[in-house]
Amino acid sequence: MNKRIIAGMGLLCLLAPAWAQKNITLEDIWNKGTFRAASFAGFQGMKDGLHYAKFIENRLMAVPYIPLGEKDTPTLIADFSRLIYEGKAINAEDYTFSKDEQVLLISAASEQIYRHSSKSDFYVFYPQTGVIKKIFRDKVMYATLSPDGSKVAFVYNNNLLIQNLSTGAVSQITNDGKPGFIINGAVDWVYEEEFSMSRGFEWSPDGSFIAYYRFDESAVKEFGMDMYGSLYPERTQWKYPKAGEDNAKVDVYVYNLNFRYSMRCETGSERDQYLPRIKWTGNSKVLSVQRLNRTQNHWELLYFNAETGTGQVVLEEISNTYIDISDDLYFLANGTQFLFTSDLSGYRHIWVYDTKTGKRKPITQGAWDLESLDGVDENKGLIYYSSYQISPLETHFYSIGIDGRKATCLTPEPGHHAITLLPGNKYYVDRHSTYTKPEVISLVALGQQKKEILEQNRKLSETLSSFNLGKARFGTLNLANGTELHYWMMLPPDFDSTKKYPVLMHVYGGPGANTVNNRWSGANYLWHQMLTQKGYIVVSVDNRGTGHKGASFKKCTYLQLGKLEQEDQAEAAQWFSRNCSYLDTSRIGIWGWSFGGYLSSLCLSKSPEVFKMAIAVAPVTNWRYYDNIYTERYLRKPQDNHVGYDENSPVNYVSNIKGAYLIIHGTADDNVHFQNTAEMVRAMIEANVDFDAEFYPDKNHGIYGGNSRLHLYRRMTRFIEENL
Repeated sequence: MNKRIIAGMGLLCLLAPAWAQKNITLEDIWNKGTFRAASFAGFQGMKDGLHYAKFIENRLMAVPYIPLGEKDTPTLIADFSRLIYEGKAINAEDYTFSKDEQVLLISAASEQIYRHSSKSDFYVFYPQTGVIKKIFRDKVMYATLSPDGSKVAFVYNNNLLIQNLSTGAVSQITNDGKPGFIINGAVDWVYEEEFSMSRGFEWSPDGSFIAYYRFDESAVKEFGMDMYGSLYPERTQWKYPKAGEDNAKVDVYVYNLNFRYSMRCETGSERDQYLPRIKWTGNSKVLSVQRLNRTQNHWELLYFNAETGTGQVVLEEISNTYIDISDDLYFLANGTQFLFTSDLSGYRHIWVYDTKTGKRKPITQGAWDLESLDGVDENKGLIYYSSYQISPLETHFYSIGIDGRKATCLTPEPGHHAITLLPGNKYYVDRHSTYTKPEVISLVALGQQKKEILEQNRKLSETLSSFNLGKARFGTLNLANGTELHYWMMLPPDFDSTKKYPVLMHVYGGPGANTVNNRWSGANYLWHQMLTQKGYIVVSVDNRGTGHKGASFKKCTYLQLGKLEQEDQAEAAQWFSRNCSYLDTSRIGIWGWSFGGYLSSLCLSKSPEVFKMAIAVAPVTNWRYYDNIYTERYLRKPQDNHVGYDENSPVNYVSNIKGAYLIIHGTADDNVHFQNTAEMVRAMIEANVDFDAEFYPDKNHGIYGGNSRLHLYRRMTRFIEENL
């Protein structure tokens, strides 16, 4: 355990005398904006490596980096307050530059589709002339400039189109797009949700080709839900492949702009597979495609000739569990080598592969996990990455030689560092926070002792110091089998070790996802602090199956998702009872959201002797109800592993529930369907088990908007006070 982390906890609660400090209210967190953190919106590094673009009072400015000196002042790129098209002001929401930064692509009036996708009005603006043009006549998806800034590709009505910006002419690359059947240039719901992708096309580096996806989801079954608020509720339906059910058939095509035809890449005769990434290799005639079998334990990287569609397997990996997909793939300029990440060694590390020799070797090594491959400076022979090298609780930024030598930590300050490496590899943005300290955003010069604070969140820090906050600490506990688990514990401000306190455990616990991190967690941290002010101790434990501690720790839950996680939470609760004399062992509760709601339900139903109460928000209650990419990655198909599904689904154990149980769900949850809660409630009624429930009409998995969050947390707070 890193002792310096523990020493840094709880400092904010010492900044003001206790008599002057206030207690937190739900209105402070969810209504008044008392704890709203400042951001640094609109920031984007510019191609010269010397300036960044930033909104200043709705004006997009080019701001010089530190070394240019005090005489250099920001220059105007575009005044967004004066953007007008056909007599109407444009309320710009986001922007991107063309490669030469002579054109701005601006989005406005966006409409959400799923959790991560949307359609918008798009405009191109030429700062030097003030000319503004609208892209297409209607709202479109994923508008993207060509490398030379002369064209825009976008998706409309499930088809991929290109607009010539000089003439306004629109060319339709595909014509067979049809909602519910064929998708071109985008991805389906399950790819978007589970492979973290949405745009389904990529321009080649020279703009002569576009690689794009085609999804045939004709055979995928539909899921539907009602949207209330009108006399006759509107029925919403979409293709959602549940565990064991049919997927879309996916193809990759390459469109040749010079000859105006599309070529299908020959990705194999197996149709029940995944193609979760496409990326140009740097050569505009060579496209890389990642292929993954449905069981997700056999991964391949293929190279395709953009002109012929023929391909070959360049690299493959086989696992006895599963393989995670990431964006950590970098093609070196020599054309024969690329960097990728893998947990082949037992921990996730950066590897280099040589297509000439067919050999791979690790760049980073050690008993720690990589977080991300952040960038490469081939001129200096350096790779930049973020990792958990210091502690599983902290993310730090490093440089290392491409030869694997001289790893250097660039962010020694304790806590979480979220890094954005800027164009030119001279600077990076560091978003740094700790468990008790909100995010500080800094611009840092690589290789120099120069740093500029872009946003300090001083106001929020001062606000926090005026509140009566409890002390918090990190620690470790050991299971009976010797496995070490990390936890944090938050104590009441007036903590007295001679008293007995009820305990609320906060859990997520899903594969690779941690709650025990030395980073600012915002609203949940503040709500937990509010509960300590009411006399509760709040704790969180990262069970087996979570991340940052190697493949064995993460993947030991394979084929039995939920089993070890639930056992660990119950054993951790008992460990606290034995080792912390100030805990009231008869008053231990647990709460969680999504996977955490699943685990809190499982804990109450499988360990009723340990937990007095549980709150489950948007829980999975039977993995058969969830999507196939996520579920089968860890459990395989229900047809092949019915025991793994049935023995760890709380809907099958409701008769064991003895404590108080509150289940909460949004009726418009497109991710974890309300069906999960409906079936849990049905089972509890059949078993004659008492429960409490709260439903949020037309709210999705996040349950937000209006007073939803305020109402939700008030309901949970009241339930805790009444039952714990």
